[in-house]
Amino acid sequence: MLEGNHSTVTEFFLTGFPGLPPQYQGLVSAVLFLVYFVTLLGNATVLFLFATDRSLHKPMYYIILNLSACDILFSTTTLPKIITKYWFQSGTISFTACFVQMYFVHYLGTVNSYILFLMALDRYVAICHPLRYSLVLKNSTILILSITAWVVGKAGALMLVIRAYPLPYCASNIINHCFCDHIGITSLACTDRTSYSFPAFCVAMFCLLVPLAFILFSYISIIVIILKMTNAAGRQKTLSTCTPQIFITCLFYLPRCFVYVASTIGFSFSLDVRILLILLYSLFPAAVNPLIYCLKTKDIKQMLMRRLQT
Repeated sequence: MLEGNHSTVTEFFLTGFPGLPPQYQGLVSAVLFLVYFVTLLGNATVLFLFATDRSLHKPMYYIILNLSACDILFSTTTLPKIITKYWFQSGTISFTACFVQMYFVHYLGTVNSYILFLMALDRYVAICHPLRYSLVLKNSTILILSITAWVVGKAGALMLVIRAYPLPYCASNIINHCFCDHIGITSLACTDRTSYSFPAFCVAMFCLLVPLAFILFSYISIIVIILKMTNAAGRQKTLSTCTPQIFITCLFYLPRCFVYVASTIGFSFSLDVRILLILLYSLFPAAVNPLIYCLKTKDIKQMLMRRLQT
């Protein structure tokens, strides 16, 4: 079939978990709602603490602020639709709305990766070059880098949408997923998607691996510095300043890398397991990150305790 803008599909249908028995749909929707509620509550708390306490107006906390905003936006982009699918049997999403959701899914995922890059940069400079920290990473510098992350992240996601939207969709409109993403949509196109999938793969790898390469370099450098310390108390204190960031980074990257590597070596999952893994690495960190901030970051923990005691 010749390519062109002659799609007969006017809406898509999100299946959620295709193999989920009906008796468990209520439980799954309740879990998804709980994840969404915890994500909003936890990240809104971080935003509130930042807005009401100037002592948190430091480079590291500006980065956490961006991460919280990104987590709220990503969860709001994806979770409400799949929750309503199970609550009200409303799995349909319009043709254009599906592409809008796809754009924000990939855009916010890219921004999240760049923000984790900034988080690693902050710890690298703070621990490996402490005397230069106040000169290199000022609040204004972090502000510029954060804005850059939000702006640059648009390019890849916009390219995916621009290339995928005009494809002909004239057969199945069923997306076996909980939200619209590039693979889920373009796999339904009535054309050879090879020329579209490879550039999309390259964009995904760039957004994932380039920040990850620096993150690995920075944390390896930090570990080397810590191992060279002779003072056990100093070693423990230094390690404690970067453990929250390490946890957050692992939650974001490790499951993604596992899925990509498994797919590369030919290890296959069932469709429901694959969707579950994607939801875990897409949505679970957003719910858990605020807990990590509050338990592992001294300033936020102290501020939260003071707020709870008043």
